[in-house]
Amino acid sequence: MNMLSNSLAATDIATQLHPYTDARAFEEKGPTIMVKGDGIRVTDSNGKEYIEAMAGLWSVAVGFSEPKLREAADKQMGMLPYYHTFAFKSHEPSIRLAEKLVEMTPEHLTKVHFTNSGSEANDTIVKMVWYMNNALGRPEKKKFIARKKGYHGITIASGSLTGLPANHGDFDLPAIPVTHLTTPHFYRFGEEGETEEQFTARLLKELEDTILAEGPETIAAFIGEPVMGAGGVMVPPVGYWPGVQEICRKYDILVVADEVINGFGRLGTPFGCQKMGFEPDIMTLSKQITSSYLPLSAIMFTDKIYQAIADNTHKLGTFGHGFTGSGHPVASAVGLANLEVIEEKGLIENAAKMGEIMQAELAKLADHPLVGEVRGTGLIAGVELVQDKATKAPFDPKVKAGMKAADIAADEGLITRAVGDTLALCPPLIVTEDDVLEIVARMKRTLDRALEAMQAEGLK
Repeated sequence: MNMLSNSLAATDIATQLHPYTDARAFEEKGPTIMVKGDGIRVTDSNGKEYIEAMAGLWSVAVGFSEPKLREAADKQMGMLPYYHTFAFKSHEPSIRLAEKLVEMTPEHLTKVHFTNSGSEANDTIVKMVWYMNNALGRPEKKKFIARKKGYHGITIASGSLTGLPANHGDFDLPAIPVTHLTTPHFYRFGEEGETEEQFTARLLKELEDTILAEGPETIAAFIGEPVMGAGGVMVPPVGYWPGVQEICRKYDILVVADEVINGFGRLGTPFGCQKMGFEPDIMTLSKQITSSYLPLSAIMFTDKIYQAIADNTHKLGTFGHGFTGSGHPVASAVGLANLEVIEEKGLIENAAKMGEIMQAELAKLADHPLVGEVRGTGLIAGVELVQDKATKAPFDPKVKAGMKAADIAADEGLITRAVGDTLALCPPLIVTEDDVLEIVARMKRTLDRALEAMQAEGLK
């Protein structure tokens, strides 16, 4: 490290508690400090350049240097740098963005409520659904159904919906009534001798049995990511989502599509629900809505839900919920510019085309001795590392095989993310074919080096 890097690292260690980080390990290792972003690449304080194959945190659709977003922020800062949307107030950026989102999303989703993050959005959805059911005289209809390994955020309510042990341990979560069902991932959770179709049928039976056991009158909503992201990039089996929707409709249970990672083209379609063939009652949007240049999220929902909530606000005199930054004018202006760039540059179509190439090239790594499964769709993928290919036996968690491989990838100039022992890839939607081929080449070198390291330690 250079002198400035050393100084910044020391200050960072002395002052910050970092999210999703082992604080004691961080004190020893210190940070990689990023100083520049350009296209799909970022540069650290030592001058090392990386392909950012995770688009930051699954989120930078237009790359790290899109001038239209910077210009939109600058222009809005000069006009109205901040105003709120409370108590009969509004401003043009939030109005225009709401109009655009209603236009872009499935036509039955006609109302928008802005928040600042996916976590806040899903937390708000819980409150909205409870508020609505109280208004409709259904005070017992409050339970949620989610899935193990699902990720829906980290506030108390959204963290409860999340189905990952690390997000629950010692946080006293879940803290709301939620049941987590089997992860819809056939490779890891299909039973011996079971076909994928039988696996789907078993999961749908589990859902219906759970509803009947709990009582349909007590269950408010089912929430899920069309394609699971932070739990390990898992594509559901064919027929799963249409089956979930059919069962939920049968028992008057809302379907919530968490599109925080899937939305705005990640799967090669505008939204993940369209790729997976279902029509949610509520949709959560964030991350790629502004390419994460600024914090922003949105909840899309039907007019039926709106009417019940609106009636209750009139009865009570207010909708007693909102954030200081809800629909922030600068974030909204950047979001609108971001969506314009996605459309003007054909990035959803590019994601579909480049996604086919990426999935085909990554599939060639499936025979690698370290790889159990390569999975994904569009421009999102996961490469799962296993100790034994034949039995699918995973590494002992103490080995931290995924973390070790991710460190090797960084040394190769490739930023991926270890989700357990799955290396996730989620590059910006602006990637070219050459970019995709280079990402896969660096992944191949990473796997080769990781295998050598495992063999040297007697783990393979």
